[in-house]
This record gives sequence, C-alpha cells and structure tokens, in this order.
Amino acid sequence: MRSIKQLIADWQTAVHHTPHLQPPSYTGPDVAIQMFTEKTSEVQPGSSFVARVRTGSDGHPWIGKAIALGATFILAQKSPAELGLTVPENVVYWQVPDTAETLAWLAAAWYSFPSQQLITIGVTGTNGKTSTADLTYGILRAAGLRTGMVSTLKAIIGDREEALELHVSTPEAPVVQRYLRQMVDAGLTHCILETTSHGLAQHRVTAVAFDIAIITNITHEHLDYHGSFEAYAQAKERLFRSVAGNDATPHKPAPVTKTTILNLDDSSYQRLAAIKAPRQISYSLHNPAADLHVTDLVTDPGGSSFTLHLDGQALPVRSPLLGIFNVLNMLAAAGAGHALGIAPETIQKGLQAVGQIHGRMHQIQRGQQFIVHVDFAHTPDGLEKAIQAARGILGQMGRDGRIITVFGSAGKRDPEKRRLMAEISTQLADQTVLTAEDPRTESLDDILTAMAAGCEAEGGIEGQTFWRIPDRGQAIHFALHLARPEDFVLVAGKGHEQSMCFITTEYPWDDIHATEAALDAFLAGKPMPDLGLPTFDPNFKVTV
Repeated sequence: MRSIKQLIADWQTAVHHTPHLQPPSYTGPDVAIQMFTEKTSEVQPGSSFVARVRTGSDGHPWIGKAIALGATFILAQKSPAELGLTVPENVVYWQVPDTAETLAWLAAAWYSFPSQQLITIGVTGTNGKTSTADLTYGILRAAGLRTGMVSTLKAIIGDREEALELHVSTPEAPVVQRYLRQMVDAGLTHCILETTSHGLAQHRVTAVAFDIAIITNITHEHLDYHGSFEAYAQAKERLFRSVAGNDATPHKPAPVTKTTILNLDDSSYQRLAAIKAPRQISYSLHNPAADLHVTDLVTDPGGSSFTLHLDGQALPVRSPLLGIFNVLNMLAAAGAGHALGIAPETIQKGLQAVGQIHGRMHQIQRGQQFIVHVDFAHTPDGLEKAIQAARGILGQMGRDGRIITVFGSAGKRDPEKRRLMAEISTQLADQTVLTAEDPRTESLDDILTAMAAGCEAEGGIEGQTFWRIPDRGQAIHFALHLARPEDFVLVAGKGHEQSMCFITTEYPWDDIHATEAALDAFLAGKPMPDLGLPTFDPNFKVTV
C-alpha cells in the first residue's frame, strides 16, 4: 500500500527544476492505495482503477463496473458529470489531463524511481531493435557490467529470465518500473530497454531516466496507430528529446554523458541530429565521416565479417549473424559501448560473443537440400532486407536458386503495409505464399485479397508466382514443395512470437516449431500435421 499524497510528493521532488510534467493538482484525501490497474478483471476491494484512453478503446465506460467491484480510487480524464456517473462517498475520483502520463509518474514513484539508479539505454527503430538490444547486452556483459534487459524476447534481471506478455515489446509503465526496481534490488548497474513507438506515445517509458538513446532506422510501420509517418517519427523522437533534455542524474552508479547513437545511413539522421544531445555518436556502413564505420564487409552463409573502425582502431569482427542489416545493428550496439567508455577490444569481443538470435534469420536444418530460414520481418523494410540477405547468402554459396517467401500481414494494424509487403516480395523474391498472421477480428480472406492485389500490381500471377493458403502451417509445407535443391525458403513475420490471434483468441504458435514440423512431414512424404489453428483444412492437398 502507498499513500497517494506521498506518491505525489515523491513525483514532485523527482521533477523539481526539470522540464518534466509536474503533478496535476490533487485536493482529495490522503488515502492508502493499491497499485493501479486498468483491467476490471484485476479489480479487487480497495483497488485503484485507471481509465486509459487508447486508439479504439476507452476505459471510462468501465469506471462504474470497477467501483461496483470494489475500486476505491479512480484515475480518469473525464469528469463524473461527463460520464453521467455518481461517485460513492467512499471512492476518491482524481481527474487529470492524461491518465497514461500520470500513471507513468505514479508508477515510477511507487517503485522509488529505479531508473535514476541505473545507467539506462533505450533502443528504438522500426526494425532491428531486439537484435541491437541483444548485441548491446553482449558488449556490456563482455565489459563485466551487471546489466539487465527488457526486450521483445524477454526480461533479464541478473540470472533470471522472464517472458513478456504476448505481442509486447515495451510493457506498460507499472511493469517497466517493476522490472527496473528488481534490477536495482539485484545489484545491477545498467539496463537496456527496447522502446517502441507505442511505448513512447503511450507514456510507458515517460518516467524513465534514459542516458543513451539508440536508433536503428525509421521506415513504414504502425501508421494505423500513429496516423501518419510524421506522427510515427515524432513518437520515436520522444526518446531522443528525453535524453537531450535531461541533466545528468546524480544517483547513477557511474558518471555518464547523455548520448544519442544515430544511423548516418538512415533518413532519420538529420531530424534526430537536430535534437542536440550533450553527445552524439554516428555510425555508417561505409561513410568514414561517421564515428563508427566498417570496411572489408563480407556476408556469407555462416555470418558476417568486417573491419570495425572505432576510435582510431581497426578491429576485425566475425559474427554468426546474417545480413548487412545485422552489421548495422552491430554498429549501433558498438556505438552504445563506445558511449559508455568500453574499450574497443571489449566491444569487439562482445559483438563476436552474440550467437544466433531467436527468430532472427534463424536457420532450420532437418536434412533438406535447400535453405530454410525463419525471420521476424513483419514490415516492408524488414521483409525487403530479409529477402536481400537471402539473395546474398545464395550468391555467396554460388547458388543460382530462387527465393520463396511465406508471410502474412496482421489484422487491426496498418493496412497499407499489406500491399507494400506483397509488392516487395513480388519484386525481389521469385515465389510468394500469402498466409495468416494474427488476423484478429478482421477477415483473413479480405487481408489475403488485399495482399494478392499487391502481387498482381507487380505482375504476379496467382497459381504461378503467388498463392493464397490461409493456414500458416500448410502454407509453409506448401512452400517446401515448391523448393528445389538450390532454393531459399524464407518464413517471415512471426519470428520468436509464441501465439497467433484469431478474433480474440491467442492460439499457441511458434514459426520455428511449425517450420520444423513442416520439414519433417515434407521429408517423410506426409501431409502437414494440424498444429491447432482454426484455419487448418484437413482436405488441403499440395499441388505444385
């Protein structure tokens, strides 16, 4: 339990003489509250209920139910009069301008502002965030720094790992702050926090005292939520403005200069460089004007080799990570290590220590002659780079093979990328299999129709260069039958994820497991087994 007035007082102390949000006026009684929830399913007698406002959802209509279930403290943006609500005498109702932002600061106060006791690195971008976070973690660990991490794949607190909720990269503010407090209590000194545009726009990391901000790239994604590319880019900018606008925090475990790590090769460079952080570090694949760049770059089926130029030194690096895009991720991570004063030789060691990242150009070998990879590429830019990486691997192997892609596009997400991804695959790959990827409450047939139109717009012919197969397992199995010994099958879009959503049900799903099962069935001359999706068709027969 916490006193609301003490939380507000701690918040006031934390933001004193800073540009951060000051606590809204509170004139209610000093009540003891439980931690906040925005889910009526979690409300118990004495709970504190937050009416969050999101795109497509609003918690205010649920306030009455929360009170009936026993909530005694309500955090809301709308007045009771607006809602036609009578508030019982035993319930405290605090109306604030933004419940998400207020919740972020109250959650930080609840856990005693743990990020002020950690050197905190935020990683954002459209693609490559998780890989860059993993690589940065490898560098800091190689330097002997006690480091925690919250990424799409997991939360790492000391020797303990914990899976995140399904489809979550940046958790809600109370969860973020809880993880940070656990890291401080475990004696950690550094934290890497994967930071999405949703997480930034929805104030999930608003009260985090970031020291270093890394950008991978900014390309087309999440326009369903942000409304425009400009709004999406502005959401990313929040991380960099946070670093640039914050003075040094006195309680950090070591002195650190607020630093932004910028991609000189990306269109985001100019706009982010204009946000004047105390220190800026740039990276580039080829431009020697950057603080970090590479020469002698070679990518092959076994990974990547290059010479890293950093701080006047030329360091040979050999990594098992595939593709030029992963070399950029390595440069971004190396930039963070450089910002922390880690020796170049240790950065080199840390990069080379990171092995295959789960669900990222993840090779599957069950005895087949052709190449099969699973990748998380779920954006137009991500798919383009994954196909280019596949093409490069075939070239390095001396194979004149074809690339066969299997992917879908999520429902209730940016509909424009359905066409874009289909067009990219038709342009760059040889054959395309369109399938399900979290259709949610949208019609899967409608999604596939939109994608098929994208293929046709680029000259694709259904039944010859592209196919629609609703069940993802059967689509993978079908793609394997298309493959010849020289070919490359790329299963894209789900990567590490462990479920697929139809309507509102999350069905267990793992692309790596599904691809292995499809390969085993293919090699045994058997049909694809039913992996439990509602799209499975027992009468489906492969004809190629």
